[in-house]
Amino acid sequence: MQDAELDIIFLKPELHNKLWGGRRLETDYGYDLPDGPVGECWAISAHPHGDCKVVGGVWDGWRLSELWNEHRELFGDEEGDEFPLLVKILDAQDDLSIQVHPDDAYAHEHENGSLGKRECWYILDAKEGDRIVVGQRAKSREEFAQLVEEGRWDDLLNRVPIQTGDFFQVEPGTVHAILGGTLVLETQESSDVTYRVYDFDRRQPDGSLRELHMEQSLDVIDFGMKAPESGAVTEPEIDGVTTLVTTPSYTVDRIVVRPDAPVAYAQPWSFLNASVVEGSGTVCAGKHIHNVTKGTHFIAPAGCGDLALEGDMMLIVSHV
Repeated sequence: MQDAELDIIFLKPELHNKLWGGRRLETDYGYDLPDGPVGECWAISAHPHGDCKVVGGVWDGWRLSELWNEHRELFGDEEGDEFPLLVKILDAQDDLSIQVHPDDAYAHEHENGSLGKRECWYILDAKEGDRIVVGQRAKSREEFAQLVEEGRWDDLLNRVPIQTGDFFQVEPGTVHAILGGTLVLETQESSDVTYRVYDFDRRQPDGSLRELHMEQSLDVIDFGMKAPESGAVTEPEIDGVTTLVTTPSYTVDRIVVRPDAPVAYAQPWSFLNASVVEGSGTVCAGKHIHNVTKGTHFIAPAGCGDLALEGDMMLIVSHV
């Protein structure tokens, strides 16, 4: 491929109104929001429900799904019908529903061949006293259903205190909810399959209640899963890089670039997703140097070369 075709690929986020959303994606990240509560920025996505457009460069105006389908060499000739990952920023002004996601096998069978949904959360902002729901205490399908029927949420749900910089891996089958006041970067499989257990009896703008999915939830909950007590990151930082998690679906790293400590980040992967979540600086791949700032999202394609990062900023990056 030509050198220009191997340049970093910058994406325009897709923005989604949500009942529980707010306006922080505008005030904190400078995005031009539609009217109403906006809960989700789909920052790197080729999913049909939010297919990001490329901004600038030789691929300007292309959808990410089009690049995936027509120029698979940019992604190291990865196999699969769908771009495998989806990166979001979530602004939870109110509590999200109590929910659970299926694994790949269940989703493929019951959701028209969809991927399941393994995901992880990096806490971008949280106030003192904030909590998040990760896990539950029921030991069986029957016990879970009974506690839900009786509304005994304090007995059922595992609420974890959080602070900015915490990290949680949320496996399929984990009951979970992001609670109000929290700003989160989410890396996940490219799936939009969510089973709601409870939605606080909230009304949508038309007055209706959102659909619940109790039977599917009971099918997929992992009743043997150990619930976490903390999201504190204990992995070491090495030359500015902390590996937050490695799973069968993705690896996620945090990169901290300081004015006196630039970071050289190897890019041997089929592709690399990157989101600047704090500060600003420059990213250089091969002969190409770009200015980036908080709220910038990009893909480093296969063959672009290692990344040289300078400035004062933090990035969350992921690859398969």
